Amino acid sequence: MRSKNYFFAVLALISLLAFMGLKIRIDKIPRQKVPGSSIIYLPSGKYLKYATFGYSSLLADLIYLWSIQFYSNYDIPHRFDYLEHIYSVIAELDPQYLDPYELGAMIAIYEAHNPNLAFRILDMGLEKNPQEWIFPYQAGHYAQMILKDYALAQKYYQKALAIEGAPPILKRLFAHATYRLGDYRTAWQNWLNIYQSTTDPRIKKIASNHLYLVKSAMDKEQVERALHQFRDKLGYYPQRLEDLVSYGFLSQVPKDLDGRDYLYDREKGTITPAQSPWKR
Repeated sequence: MRSKNYFFAVLALISLLAFMGLKIRIDKIPRQKVPGSSIIYLPSGKYLKYATFGYSSLLADLIYLWSIQFYSNYDIPHRFDYLEHIYSVIAELDPQYLDPYELGAMIAIYEAHNPNLAFRILDMGLEKNPQEWIFPYQAGHYAQMILKDYALAQKYYQKALAIEGAPPILKRLFAHATYRLGDYRTAWQNWLNIYQSTTDPRIKKIASNHLYLVKSAMDKEQVERALHQFRDKLGYYPQRLEDLVSYGFLSQVPKDLDGRDYLYDREKGTITPAQSPWKR
């Protein structure tokens, strides 16, 4: 029993000396030069965890709360240089603490304007919490809405969909990213599956509108290709779309999802839907 108490006493003394050394280094930092820069001397959370004697979650809370204040101070120069380090320390102290990953990514994308850093923080959250679909969902959202990188968004949405409990909206986001990539046939199948599998009238309407959008895009691609072929061969665009059938460039003139004719602009050689998919 005495040897056990002696061991903990020695461990406490070593920890105390380590923190004293850290405090001495921090006190030497010229505060007027780099306000709040003490944080760069925080050791790795992996090692810091052993010095908390089982209270690592409490320390993670304290550092997280401090970070909110730190990143609310716009007078601190180069504060974003420490972002990944700060939230990595929190993650090591309490890997299942989800809020810091989300906030860290938000600061990275909206304040630091560093999407790659945001993705690294969210990837770290997923690595430590593989059951949480929220991290790939948020990464996909940033990729789609901010970067307009639909291939990256599609990849993240696919990861999120593979996690149990992922919300149905992810299927719709994945389908829309596929559409924006120009993969119309796959997008059509995705939206058709959503339309056929839901009993919610609102979701059915959303899926129907997207099916209208996708079909219009496929028809536009097919008809305008035929129009250009017609012009290349005859030197002008046809008087009517039906002429494309008469001359063998199309087997039939397609109609929109509601059975309406497309609007044909002969001067430009283009077609457009008769109505907006969102006003049907």
